[in-house]
Parts: sequence; C-alpha cells; structure tokens
Amino acid sequence: MLQLPLLPEKEPPPPGGHPGTEWQLIQLGGKAVKPEEGKFTVTLLAEGNRLTGVGACNRLTGAYKTDGKRTLKIGPLAATMMACPGMDEEEAFTKMLESVTHYDMDGPMLLLLSDGELRAVFQARP
Repeated sequence: MLQLPLLPEKEPPPPGGHPGTEWQLIQLGGKAVKPEEGKFTVTLLAEGNRLTGVGACNRLTGAYKTDGKRTLKIGPLAATMMACPGMDEEEAFTKMLESVTHYDMDGPMLLLLSDGELRAVFQARP
C-alpha cells in the first residue's frame, strides 16, 4: 500500500479572505462612525493569526482564531496607553472586538457579530 506523507493543516484565511486588508470602522453598536484617517481600523494578518489596529489614538495588537466557517474569536488585545479625545469610543471599540463570535461579508464590508447580534461594520480600505 502506498503511504502518502501527511501535509500540514492549512490555516483558514482571515475574514475577508485577503490577508493584510485594512478595515475601517463605519458602524459601531448600530451607530454610524465617520471614517477618520488612521483611527478605528483593524488588519487581520494570516501569519500567526495576528490582529493589528488603531483605536482613537492607541495601537492595538492581539490574536484571532477562525475555522473558515465564519466563526471568529479576537483577543486578548493589548494596547498602548496614550490619553486622547475619543477614549470612550476606543473602549467600546476594543470591548466589541473582544466580544465577537462570528463574522459575515457583504461585498467590501466586514460584519462582526456577537452571538448573532450585529456589533460592528467595517469597510475595506483601498
């Protein structure tokens, strides 16, 4: 009998299918968020299943897990500790990220859900 070598298990692609896509927050908790350059973004990196991002002014980093079946778990997140305007929004942003259980896609939009409830909408940045 011919024995074939086992191939290493391939990691599922990050949400959105394109590693390294920068996602801009446009809705949080049902409220529209005006996109601002360099604020409230996330990037999901395939290598090491790492997430990087920026809140109101602090850089975020952490891990994520997905199984390719639209489940998504983010965190724990670490952040720099600068004070700036928008700290309440930044806290809500990081709490939302750490509460995510699933994601969905709608064209260029990444939808983050927690137990079936839409928590945030991101748009792919060009």
